[in-house]
Amino acid sequence: MSKLACNIAGIDSINPFWLASAPPTDKYINVVRAFEAGWGGVVWKTLGIDPPVINMSSRYGVHHDRARNVIGINNIELITDRPLETNLREIEQIRKEWPDRVIIGSMMAPLDEKTWKELAIKIANSGVHGIELNLGCPHGMCERGMGSAIGQVPELIEQTTRWVKEVVDIPVFTKLTPNITDILVAAEAALKGGADAVSLINTVNSIASVDLDLMAPTPTVDGKGTHGGYCGSAVKPIALHMVGEIARNPDTRNLQISAIGGIETWRDAAEFIALGASGVQVCTAAMLYGFRIVDDMIAGLENFLDEKGYASLSAFQGKAIPNVVNWNELNINFDTKAFINEDLCIECGRCFIACEDTSHQAITMQENTSGGRDFVVVDDECVGCNLCKHVCPVPDCIDMRPVENGLPVLTWPEHPKNPQRIDAVSLESSLVETGENND
Repeated sequence: MSKLACNIAGIDSINPFWLASAPPTDKYINVVRAFEAGWGGVVWKTLGIDPPVINMSSRYGVHHDRARNVIGINNIELITDRPLETNLREIEQIRKEWPDRVIIGSMMAPLDEKTWKELAIKIANSGVHGIELNLGCPHGMCERGMGSAIGQVPELIEQTTRWVKEVVDIPVFTKLTPNITDILVAAEAALKGGADAVSLINTVNSIASVDLDLMAPTPTVDGKGTHGGYCGSAVKPIALHMVGEIARNPDTRNLQISAIGGIETWRDAAEFIALGASGVQVCTAAMLYGFRIVDDMIAGLENFLDEKGYASLSAFQGKAIPNVVNWNELNINFDTKAFINEDLCIECGRCFIACEDTSHQAITMQENTSGGRDFVVVDDECVGCNLCKHVCPVPDCIDMRPVENGLPVLTWPEHPKNPQRIDAVSLESSLVETGENND
């Protein structure tokens, strides 16, 4: 058995890499190509009731960096616009042809018990390994009372999850929207409804850019634009936070997680697994670079396991969770100072400019005897913010070195200047007592 073999919500997969429900999983030929490339599974593009939806032209807005690399895509595409029976027939065919690969059927329906149950049964009968409930789409469908319109209401998350669990005997993944104040509320609702796992994050509500000639958001449809779902490497930090919150919360820590959001490399996948995910789903990276990116993901993750001495993915799954804490639990007395390696320095001065203009004036710039420039850290002024390290274009040129100050570990609740720890619940209680939260 491969080191990358894993189990997600009771479903065995040859590796943790699945394609997320999106254009790359919309039809037979796409999914076959994905399996030929080595993907362990796919979540079929979201299925709905007939008649099919009508998608727009154009559909994608893009956020580039200065080098024109795509760091995020905003899309206004809806669920599949192909007939339900066509999709189900293709799922059945691929299940027979690729028995060792996973197919999850994604679904979405109006808020009607009969419709949810009938659609779930049809999808289950096609032979899928599990069903994913799309409660996160932030555009087009939510205006019709579906997608994130359901996923932003805990009671509806619980209800729709329970409806599907009542009629199918395969694992159910509840897909959560990030467009919510507290992801734990949504995760707890899914768990109450009987979800076997949660998939997150769905796309982030956004406008990618504005066309200053047309004076309209992009993508532009006949001179007008709208909000859409943002995905790609730019959303990875949001996804990591939300996955970590679910994994470390006592009430949801046993909930299986299929992680989504900005995964482009094996390292991205490993970070999500270290935060408790059982597997990952990829979309934008495949759209930008093609299905063969999974080769590098597989090889990189295998090398990582070998280098660290891990026999399987489960050996490091969740190992980062104990180190994810609330801000108040961090050690106030821990101190670091920046150190600049002169041998690697290219004398660009970015560290100096960033520190001088926007931080603590802790780096000096001096001309040296060879006509170049030396950059020196002033330890007494350096607060260890590490901005200089991040703006430096040369890897490992600047590193942050811990200071042995002999001070004990000290957290904010223990700090003598902290009279009381105040959270949202205690704050609300104090307002009730004073009557200040009355309408």
